[in-house]
Amino acid sequence: MGARQCEICKEAQSKYKCPSCLVPYCSLACFKKHKEIPCAQTPSETKGPSEPIVAPRLPEKRVYEVEEQSWVLSKEQLESIALSTEIRDALKDEQLQKLICKIDASSDAENELDKTLQGETFQLFADKILSIVKSQSR
Repeated sequence: MGARQCEICKEAQSKYKCPSCLVPYCSLACFKKHKEIPCAQTPSETKGPSEPIVAPRLPEKRVYEVEEQSWVLSKEQLESIALSTEIRDALKDEQLQKLICKIDASSDAENELDKTLQGETFQLFADKILSIVKSQSR
């Protein structure tokens, strides 16, 4: 491997490399001049080997069994729920978020939902959703 020229002064042979961007330089004076302008890290430096690249987790496909087809919400009902400011405000509650995540992560979601409905926080949330659904069915 041959000697490289200093990228800062373009006159002397480089002896060092910038630890951030690996630009070759020859002296402390050139290093200080180089550091006057923030340098960019090399792509290999930005993602170290200790940080593996992980693909985003896709949600699992779940099979839902419904006793009556009328229990399945229509697209319009789902949109009404999603657009409701009352529902959006309720979903800002951290306790409610945890309850929903617990139901979603459960291997027996239906049983977990039944237990969660015993609490006032989730019951109020469910009632808000039901009132929106009922107003859409009229």
